[in-house]
Amino acid sequence: MFALPAGGSEGAAKQENFVLSVAGMDQVKGVLTLQGDALCQADLNLKMPRSNQLLHFTFREDKQWKLQQIQDARNHVNQAIYLLMNRDVNYHFKTGSEVLKLMDAVMLQLSRARNRLTTPATLTLPEIASSGLTKMFSPALPPDILVNFYINLNKLCLTVYQLHVLQPSTTKNFKPAGGSILHNPGAMFEFGNQRYEVSHVHKMECVVPWLNDALVFFTVSLQLCQQLKDKISVFSSYWNYKPY
Repeated sequence: MFALPAGGSEGAAKQENFVLSVAGMDQVKGVLTLQGDALCQADLNLKMPRSNQLLHFTFREDKQWKLQQIQDARNHVNQAIYLLMNRDVNYHFKTGSEVLKLMDAVMLQLSRARNRLTTPATLTLPEIASSGLTKMFSPALPPDILVNFYINLNKLCLTVYQLHVLQPSTTKNFKPAGGSILHNPGAMFEFGNQRYEVSHVHKMECVVPWLNDALVFFTVSLQLCQQLKDKISVFSSYWNYKPY
């Protein structure tokens, strides 16, 4: 039976290190340590584009960042397992519609689990700025740097936003950006009575093998559920057929 690994506090999952880098780009480099659904360490090097100053940040030793998408996906898998197992071992289904109803409920949970891994949350820039992730690093992130981690399919993604302050005297037409998975340079927002514009965006990602396994599991499981539904429907129509 397949299960998404749990976080580090439960001791079930091993720590795995993933290197973040993009060929031909040295603005951002890093190593992420993932343990189940928890990022337990992040070691990032960021080269500032204007000054070429190299900044180095790591997670504080007392901090871990829970990846909500993996937590939610695992909860949906557990709910699907509960639906399948929550009856006496000798229980016999009485009707085909009873089986179809169970399969619909199981497929709903499996679809929701898959969607949590394939559809990252859309966030506004103020939501990213106010996230607890900004408090995770030592030394503290400067006010002109934002970071965001998320899962997209079988990849763990990091986005780094470099900002510049919009002066009150600027002639730019201020138009705050809405929610998005990835914001582009030029996006504007207001936070803490200060207006900002995104000047540079760096997106990096690494493949997490067991996330790929999870996506395959969801696809195969949903196919098997659908095949069972199709067979039940065929037999039900046969049983209900009354020749005249």
